[in-house]
Amino acid sequence: MTATLLAGCGTSTPKAAPHSSSPGVSPAPSTASSRSPSSFSPDLTTTTACTNSTKLAGWSNHRLAMLTVAVPVSEASVSDATSEVSAGAGGVLLFGSKAPSDLGSRLTTLKTHVPGHLGLLVMTDEEGGGIQRMANLVGSLPWAAYMGTHWTPAQIQQNVTKVASKMAAAQVNMDLAPVVDVDGRNVAPSKTNPDGWRSFSGNTSVVSKDGVAYMNGLRAGGVIPVVKHFPGLGGSSYNSDFGPARTLPWSTLQKVAIPPFTAAIKAGAPAIMVSNNTVPGLGTNPASLSPTAISSELRGKLGFKGLVVTDSLSAKAISAAGFSVSTAAVQALRSGADMVMFDLGGNPSSQTSSIATAITNAVADGHLARSRLIDAAGHVLAVRHVNLCS
Repeated sequence: MTATLLAGCGTSTPKAAPHSSSPGVSPAPSTASSRSPSSFSPDLTTTTACTNSTKLAGWSNHRLAMLTVAVPVSEASVSDATSEVSAGAGGVLLFGSKAPSDLGSRLTTLKTHVPGHLGLLVMTDEEGGGIQRMANLVGSLPWAAYMGTHWTPAQIQQNVTKVASKMAAAQVNMDLAPVVDVDGRNVAPSKTNPDGWRSFSGNTSVVSKDGVAYMNGLRAGGVIPVVKHFPGLGGSSYNSDFGPARTLPWSTLQKVAIPPFTAAIKAGAPAIMVSNNTVPGLGTNPASLSPTAISSELRGKLGFKGLVVTDSLSAKAISAAGFSVSTAAVQALRSGADMVMFDLGGNPSSQTSSIATAITNAVADGHLARSRLIDAAGHVLAVRHVNLCS
């Protein structure tokens, strides 16, 4: 996400085990009238192993759809999202620049409304520098570019852990960071450049090491990191929040931009955000709406099995591509994303309802496979380590 708008910007759900059954044992014909029925072997019933997938298969399409939505809300008024959380929203995305001192207790109250008490992803943008939502509560970090220049990976991890521990204490359990885009431009992020100081370095190796250090620092502090923005925004033509934007050619990204994501995945990255930029060589849709970018490259070739979230679907690049937020949400899920985000502007309650309805209708009319929706919902639960069978 940009420094201006900042909209948000586990493991795979196990598949159902094959049915295991044993044929009933039929008694052999007998001429002995004294043989009682109780001596016959009983039929063995067919059983199916319980997994999150088999449990989710029993959920309604609307409930599954709600689990894939992150609802934007002001950190100063998190109770505004109570109705959406009560309806089963999978997460809330905090906006603001100064968190209330009692944010933790407010979020604790909000979480009591989660159906089945299955947990809630409470996420924010706490990158460092000019992109920090709750530094007044958790402490401040410098821009990533400063960290990459002046701190060792060990120092990055140590300092991030301190911040993450305070985030977790305030009931915020997911950070939309680190940025692992490779961009060495010594400028503040802007309308024309989404990265600049948000990037650790223009050196791929430095970004790979520092990105993993930041990610591990968050995890050590009890916060789920979201590595962004796949497949890399370094050198982008524009900022997608403000209009259509292109990354560098795919052939270049594979050499320069993909290694930090590969390193993060190897280090156990639980979640990755996909950008709204188009990628020359990977099709004409924004990456967040591209099955080639998500299913083929991120899932297939890189082997990522965790949660895939979109960048804000309110971005101008999305509308310029011909999608509303609701239709983009459906396309994102079809492409392999698991969770969708949008901006706080407008009416979040109405927008959440529209997204859930669009997803539900897409399943009903065959434009979105129900199995894909179940898979997406499963990834949302898995990143929170929720086991529906326990």
